[in-house]
Amino acid sequence: MSSKLEQLKQFTDVVADTGDIDAIRRFSPQDATTNPSLILKAAQLAQYQPLIQRVISAQSKGPRDAQWLQKTATQLAVEIGAEICKLVPGKVSTEVDARLSFNTEAMIAEGRYIAELYQQKGIAKDRLLIKVASTWEGIQAAAVLEKEGVECNLTLLFSLIQAAACAEAGATLISPFVGRILDWHVARGLAPETAHDDPGVQSVIAIYSYYKQHDYKTVVMGASFRNIGEIEALAGCDRLTISPALLTELSEDTQALPRQLGPDMNFIPHPKLDITESGFRWALNDDAMATEKLAEGIRAFAADQVKLETLLSEWN
Repeated sequence: MSSKLEQLKQFTDVVADTGDIDAIRRFSPQDATTNPSLILKAAQLAQYQPLIQRVISAQSKGPRDAQWLQKTATQLAVEIGAEICKLVPGKVSTEVDARLSFNTEAMIAEGRYIAELYQQKGIAKDRLLIKVASTWEGIQAAAVLEKEGVECNLTLLFSLIQAAACAEAGATLISPFVGRILDWHVARGLAPETAHDDPGVQSVIAIYSYYKQHDYKTVVMGASFRNIGEIEALAGCDRLTISPALLTELSEDTQALPRQLGPDMNFIPHPKLDITESGFRWALNDDAMATEKLAEGIRAFAADQVKLETLLSEWN
């Protein structure tokens, strides 16, 4: 029998959650996603050192101030994304600076800038997804970008209200974070007995069900997995973005992988949610896990953005 990875690819688009070109080449995913943490990790790999030198050399020779660093970091993310585009037939996700997560206009400007940098390298908009945090402001930014033909990946998503708002905004894709939801519950002594009891898995199933019964076209891409059991429990989800370590596990396992999700499954009826700004903010505030993990995720990505900029500032 073929590996679980090959079986999974029969009913789910597999996306590589990495900036490591060697890993992408090894697993041949449909798409690839990056974020500030993954770009920081990639920037420390030997094969990227000439690329970093090229990016820095192409920038202005003035002081390496905040504006220079942010611009150079964005350029580096695009350069890495452009290299990834050579290896995947689908889309590459590139994330806006997490420090802009509560500034709609700044996220719109950054999204346009990233798309423009890709176009300058001959990479069309249809190969790109702009990643923005699923804050109210991020969702509004995505709505504007989508109308301009710049497709978006709404990330750091932990709740149904965030997912519903993203779909109403016309987002191309969402990335609900399975593993981080599990982390929150485990930290409170609520470890699930099976993958199907995993609160992160259940969250994605609820979102998938809500989208299908209300005929939303936004793609559900489960993300941030802690083990292959979570992936197996979501087999059949539109897309799953998976780390190289878990891709390796799936590629080495030849047991049967049954499909769990599909558009014709029996859905638990759920009325449409209130997607006014006040309704969104209240529902998110009322969900302690989603509120805490969203804030934590933004802080973590922002911290890695600063680390990346520090690396660039010290580059000789």
